[in-house]
Amino acid sequence: MPDTLDIASNRTAQKYPWREMVQRVLWMVIGKPLFWISPRPLFGWRRWILRCFGATIGQGVNIYPSATIYFPWKLTVGDWSAIGEGAMIYNLGSITIGEQVTISQRAHLCAGTHNHTDPAMPLLKPPITVHDQAWICADAFVGPDITVGEGGIVGARAVVVKDVEAWAIVGGNPATFIKKRDLRNE
Repeated sequence: MPDTLDIASNRTAQKYPWREMVQRVLWMVIGKPLFWISPRPLFGWRRWILRCFGATIGQGVNIYPSATIYFPWKLTVGDWSAIGEGAMIYNLGSITIGEQVTISQRAHLCAGTHNHTDPAMPLLKPPITVHDQAWICADAFVGPDITVGEGGIVGARAVVVKDVEAWAIVGGNPATFIKKRDLRNE
């Protein structure tokens, strides 16, 4: 086992194809500024900008201007979902958000990591999937290669490092099961 990291190899590795590098520059120079300066109620404008840059965005989706989306072409959001103020969509890998999903303020979905077992620590881009009717609460962190099941709730400031079952409520660091979600108003 090596006893030192090979940071030089990491820094010289090509992590993205040239086409994606060009897309990133265009997004940073044109798309992102138009997205960020748009007034809060102009959800349709932001949907349009994201679609122009390759995102798949459903109808009635509300994405707030202070949300950060790294690569629109790797984002899919279903109908009637929302991405709140200051949310971080770090989608080096694809992030798929279902219908009627709420990503609350300052939540962080992180679809990128490094292979810590390799001295060069190469970049990995595993996906994240958040199924229909789920809720990622304020300040929660959802790590790479995670699936949040239908109706699942990730509590405020929770750190999700394992899949969340359908209709489960999880919380804490690391997130653990709290109880099943019940939509009946009894």
